[in-house]
Amino acid sequence: MTGGDEPLFYDTLAEWWPLFSPPEHYDEEAADLLPRLTAHASSGIATLLELGCGGGSLASHLKSHFTMTLTDRSPAMLAVSQAVNPECEHVVGDMRTLRLDRRFDVVFVHDAIAYATTAEDVRATLTTAAEHCRADGIVMVVPDCVRETFTPGTEHGGEDAADGRGFRYLQWRWDPDPDDDTYIVDYAFVMRNATGDVRVVHDRHIEGVFPRASWIEWFAECGLSATSVLDRWNRDVFIAKRRSEAPAP
Repeated sequence: MTGGDEPLFYDTLAEWWPLFSPPEHYDEEAADLLPRLTAHASSGIATLLELGCGGGSLASHLKSHFTMTLTDRSPAMLAVSQAVNPECEHVVGDMRTLRLDRRFDVVFVHDAIAYATTAEDVRATLTTAAEHCRADGIVMVVPDCVRETFTPGTEHGGEDAADGRGFRYLQWRWDPDPDDDTYIVDYAFVMRNATGDVRVVHDRHIEGVFPRASWIEWFAECGLSATSVLDRWNRDVFIAKRRSEAPAP
């Protein structure tokens, strides 16, 4: 079974997310991100909007530190997140076009930004972030890679459930054309149901990759002054301040 133009995993296979990427997989990453987020947030319990929260596994580590609004364009993935984070507000919406008519202390975009595959998609997402960021608030964006840090490779993993279900995956990341702005991530998913029946699914994800300088330029176009630091996994963590005198785009 092979996916078509749209990835299967965030729709028809969303129920398997807890065995693919459960909250405990995010312990170290949350420990790295939290000081960066809280250092720039206002005093007290700050508000945080996450664009593209997926199954909410990372949010589960942040929700005790922020009042969180979690958004994703996939209702199926939001349902997974709601089961993990029932105390958080959940809103269906595309990160390129979402408008809540509210401002937040922090706007956060994690690896969902990988699905912004054109400059226009990235600009639209950063515009959404700027529109929802209060004066002197911050926008943090953590793409899996920029053009300077992209490397091909493979990963594998998966978990078992108490009811007998099991999930394993192989991820294969490669770039057939280094001169364009996308790369390919092919997944082989092996899923065992509670009765022991197994099926295999191939799911192809097309993801965006852009130079670091382009990111900084796009932030500036949206009225956000951004800097980038590399985390322990060699990922760029873009932290942008919305200055009080800067009008929303």
